[in-house]
Amino acid sequence: MRKITNELIHSFKTYLIEEEKSENTIEKYIRDVTFFVMWLAGREVTKILALEYKKELCEKYAPASVNAAISSLNSFFAFIGWHDIRIKALKIQRQIFSNKDKELTKAEYERLLTAAKSKGNERLYLLMQTICSTGIRVSELKFVTYEAVKKGQAVISCKGKMRTIFLPKELCKMLKEYIKKQGIKYGSVFVSRNGKPLDRSYIWKMLKNLCEAAGVPRDKVFPHNFRHLFARTYYSLQKDIVRLADILGHSSVETTRIYTIETGDICRRQIQKLGLLRC
Repeated sequence: MRKITNELIHSFKTYLIEEEKSENTIEKYIRDVTFFVMWLAGREVTKILALEYKKELCEKYAPASVNAAISSLNSFFAFIGWHDIRIKALKIQRQIFSNKDKELTKAEYERLLTAAKSKGNERLYLLMQTICSTGIRVSELKFVTYEAVKKGQAVISCKGKMRTIFLPKELCKMLKEYIKKQGIKYGSVFVSRNGKPLDRSYIWKMLKNLCEAAGVPRDKVFPHNFRHLFARTYYSLQKDIVRLADILGHSSVETTRIYTIETGDICRRQIQKLGLLRC
């Protein structure tokens, strides 16, 4: 009889830790497996039920989110040897255009900075600029330390890989002034009152609180969108997707390509310039 127990989930978590998966990856895998267990409501795991669960996911979530959940479940099934239960991911056509209603524009970014400054929130003002001028993930902010600012570069450790990112001279100047005012002598620059690095949920909350004052839609304002803005801006100037992949810490340029996709409006203008129509 195939049933998912707490012991199996715990063993799977231990396995992921030993495989040196990131904290966020482990958290997501365990969450996805737990949701599946809740949906089962005590029933035995079968391929039919797994496919039924997949169908329900498709009705509720975007294809990419469905595939992410399937990936988590398949990893769990492989770990416990239930290879016959594994289910196929959805086939998704490669995205051609980005959704301009979800993209953060440079003008909107500037308004968010103005709002943070007018509210006297210097920490958030500098945090946004740090992500947007370097392209780092919000989870990598903790590597922007007193020592890194002093050197003008930070060594990032993420997903089992190490990379060095350069901190712009102007950013370092602002961060040095902030560090001095805050009395920071070592460690992460962006910390809470108890000295611990800010977590993503708190940063998310702080950003959402700026939306109304900045006149920016809430669904556009989240940390990863600053990373996307960096990528689009860099690529528009340099046209070097391989170098951009290195900066962002991507193993594949296919992942980076998602960050550089242009809006349909831009593509439409480019096509209209071809001059292949006669009226």
